[in-house]
Amino acid sequence: MPSGRVTAKEVVLLTIILSFIGLLAAAFLGIPAFVLALITWVVGMSYNWRFKSSGLLGNMMVAFSVSVTFIFGGQAVGNLNGLVLTFGILAFIFDLSEEIINGVLDAKGDEERSSKSIAIVYGRKAAMRLSSALFASFIVISFIPYLTGWLGFLYLGMVSCVDIAVIILLVELNTRSGRIEEERRIVRFLYITMLLFIISFLVIVAF
Repeated sequence: MPSGRVTAKEVVLLTIILSFIGLLAAAFLGIPAFVLALITWVVGMSYNWRFKSSGLLGNMMVAFSVSVTFIFGGQAVGNLNGLVLTFGILAFIFDLSEEIINGVLDAKGDEERSSKSIAIVYGRKAAMRLSSALFASFIVISFIPYLTGWLGFLYLGMVSCVDIAVIILLVELNTRSGRIEEERRIVRFLYITMLLFIISFLVIVAF
């Protein structure tokens, strides 16, 4: 759209078509899957329409949209168990933490568009403390699949490496406070860490 190669009407039309196809496909998976897909669609549309600059609420809407992929997948195959729910929660917490950190890094631009991010409303330190607390809860919850016996030592070794990486990155992030480029580099590594965590989980479950 910014380049002018796509018009607003074309974007709206594409959104309608893809939304219809997506919801129709979800309907074939059963009523629970359709309802979950519809809720996710409403959350996504609401975020883009009105809540992008709402601060924590907007962050939670994005995190929900990420984490619901686990829940929807489990529901779609009729296996919505404790392990699936736990990983949905982990994805929610991880993404919410990163959204709050990104609010710190984007504070200058967010202020110009009157965003109500945690960093702008309560300050940079408050946002970093909240994000760190959420990452700490992620680390604690990440051990549940092992403690409950859902997954074994292979998972324990993998998640321990992920948790150590998160701790190191958080310490580095807090010690490089104010160095935007360095902070963005660390956040990118956090995203990579989560991606490796998901891939490792899928490999472990498959074998």
